[in-house]
Amino acid sequence: MKNRLLLCQLFFWLTVLTLQAQPARRPVEVIVSTNHEDWTYKTGEKVQFTVQVLRNGFPVKNAQLRYEIGLEKMDPTIKESKTAADGKLTIDGGTLKAPGFLRCIVWANVDGGEFRGLATAAFEPLKIQPTVSNPEDFDTFWANAKKELAAVPMDAKMTLLPERCTEKTNVYHLNLQNNRPGVRVYGILSIPKKEGKYPALLRVPGAGVRGYYGDVATADKEIITLEIGIHGIPVTMDPSVYIDLGQGALNGYPAYNLDDRDKFVYKKVYLGCVRANDFLVSLPQFDGTNLAVTGGSQGGALSIVTAGLDPRVKWLGAFYPALSDVTGYLHGRAGGWPHYFDKNGVSVNNTNAKVATVGYYDVVNFARRVKVPGLYIWGFNDETCPPTSMYAAYNVTTAPKELKLYQDTGHWTYQEERDIMNNWLVEKLKGKQ
Repeated sequence: MKNRLLLCQLFFWLTVLTLQAQPARRPVEVIVSTNHEDWTYKTGEKVQFTVQVLRNGFPVKNAQLRYEIGLEKMDPTIKESKTAADGKLTIDGGTLKAPGFLRCIVWANVDGGEFRGLATAAFEPLKIQPTVSNPEDFDTFWANAKKELAAVPMDAKMTLLPERCTEKTNVYHLNLQNNRPGVRVYGILSIPKKEGKYPALLRVPGAGVRGYYGDVATADKEIITLEIGIHGIPVTMDPSVYIDLGQGALNGYPAYNLDDRDKFVYKKVYLGCVRANDFLVSLPQFDGTNLAVTGGSQGGALSIVTAGLDPRVKWLGAFYPALSDVTGYLHGRAGGWPHYFDKNGVSVNNTNAKVATVGYYDVVNFARRVKVPGLYIWGFNDETCPPTSMYAAYNVTTAPKELKLYQDTGHWTYQEERDIMNNWLVEKLKGKQ
């Protein structure tokens, strides 16, 4: 029974780790591309989308297509159906007069099944500016929050997980007190066994409710790693517990108390990331200087937030950051995940209090305050974190920054992207930059 449970847990964590990997190919592919190799245009310049429908690599004759073109996440301005006689079709997509993204989504009906593809054209994306407000007391609000955090004892508890340790690394279930007594931060801590001083890497999570396995592979390279959860619950429980919580008590958590800036759910989350760093820099094995943070989606957001809040962070690595310019929907364009103000979003009741609250939590306003180098990676076809929202944050970042684009990617990554990020972080942390 014990072995069966361990296998179940291992399968669960492996599934989580591959959730954002490249999607599997299907026998019928709908490939949509633009007539510019970099998918990028000047405002006023017209874009053409090319559609290819392939079955086992060969064109599908007389493929029945329907397509929609419009601003990402907005109602389409073009909706048409056509037949692609030789499996290929060229579509005039129009243009944009202001910086932004124009998306073409195509559905092909083949042998009774429907298959989907898309491409997203960028119009001067480096000129996109945010819509979210930048509260005058933003810095005071967060300075006071960090003072409150510092007054709460860390009360760290480490439990060795022998079954996860390697020849080079000890692995622990970590339990810290967050911004008030009884509120905890849990994570998986991996520390090199060899005596010495080491850099540290904080891994912050994407959205959802799950357990974590920790980053043992990086720790084996002589880097302390800590992978945290955000819900104040242990991260080594049976997978069924997280499923029940995700569908029950924690369902819709990103909007909890959105109308109160002091009670909003992400206050404890953001402070929990700082508390995780409090622990890392307190370790006798920490080298005293080199600390980085990384994550994707919600974790991409938390990476930028943590670097903006905590001057101890020296580098950040962010994949497709969420929670960026969430008020875009109130200005006629896409906003960031979790789409609070979309007509179908998690908070369709757009009260003044909710709009005021997000100003203190939007990634844009932390990006303004980042002072350390960052590596950012995303694609134009992301339907979860719209590129308009991500560029709104990236464009206000004045710190050294590098953006690696994989235009055709959605809310997922190629292995190459993950390798680039991991290698960059290791090189920075180990002083090889």
